[in-house]
Amino acid sequence: MDILSDDGALALEMAAAEADPDSLGAAERMRRRFPPELAAAALTQVALRRRAREKLPMADRMFFTPDGLEQATRWVVARWRAALFKEAGVTELWDLGCGLGVDAMAFAQAGLRVHAVEVDPTTAAFATANLRELDARVIEGRAEDVEVPPGAGIFLDPARRTTRGRTWDVNQFTPPWSLVENHLRGDWRTAVKLGPGLPKELIPEHVAAAWVSADGDLVETSLWNFLEAGPRAVVMRSGMVHTLRSGADPLPVGSLGDWVHEPDNAVIRAGLVAEAAPAARLLAPGVAYVTSDAPIASPFVTDFRVLEVLDYDLPILKRWVKAHRIGSLEIKRRAIDVDPAALRRQLKPRGDSHATIILARTQDGARAIVVSRHS
Repeated sequence: MDILSDDGALALEMAAAEADPDSLGAAERMRRRFPPELAAAALTQVALRRRAREKLPMADRMFFTPDGLEQATRWVVARWRAALFKEAGVTELWDLGCGLGVDAMAFAQAGLRVHAVEVDPTTAAFATANLRELDARVIEGRAEDVEVPPGAGIFLDPARRTTRGRTWDVNQFTPPWSLVENHLRGDWRTAVKLGPGLPKELIPEHVAAAWVSADGDLVETSLWNFLEAGPRAVVMRSGMVHTLRSGADPLPVGSLGDWVHEPDNAVIRAGLVAEAAPAARLLAPGVAYVTSDAPIASPFVTDFRVLEVLDYDLPILKRWVKAHRIGSLEIKRRAIDVDPAALRRQLKPRGDSHATIILARTQDGARAIVVSRHS
């Protein structure tokens, strides 16, 4: 593949000097020195590397495809997963459907011997390049054709895209869902990465299911057959990993207090709101916002101090926004059927002040709660 050749390295070096690799001028300058296909490939790689920097600190040394980058694991999550395999005593790991090799990189850096399997020839070649300095080998082939030795670790990240886009039809996963189920039931130590919207009916009863967020973004659900079964929320903030397990009593419904707390999305998806805020109370049944009379100061929730409570009524909100000269307005909602962007346009914020408003059902009806963020 030309982009992986010596000429490709020179083309990448030149493309990296372009301020805008997607511009017509960059393409013209590159084609003066390199064949059109190589020039285009180098500019594409540079653009993908810049997009990948938020996920991957080593992005500028890697090779990407657009689909591979979209599915690639964030580095902080890949390292967390590798550490769990290491703690479980795994020494040899099979990454079945390795994509561009991000997770395989983390496994190898954790000291595991890695066998990475990828069916797509281009992606396999890029994975080989990305893993070139690590104890990992890339095998081009189908995951379902690989015989994994007993006692090894297995990691699967099934592709969930078809020609028509994302799908939760497990019959269209690659590798197939039957392989996922087989390895979760088997004697291997198996982890499976899936999208954060995983339908809960797909989760086998005997596995641990972890909903993972990184710096506020819900990024994946993973299934594990060697961790204690049940849901867990894994929240990664400022380089720290915080794990929440089930076990709390349900929260009561109560009146609005001095504070409102917004659980992390991983907590909400895992159904662990009571565990995240055991001393709080629900604003209303089925509403994920909780309230109390003091801040919680937990990585699993964001604390908001209540400043004012308004009826959820458009004329009232318009008058309040105008009177307080609100120009920057953050609107958050739970269990209220409204588009925040459309409501913001209706409220016509103009001015030099900022406000955050939480729209939520309470036991007294729908309310607009003016708050200030404290964590």
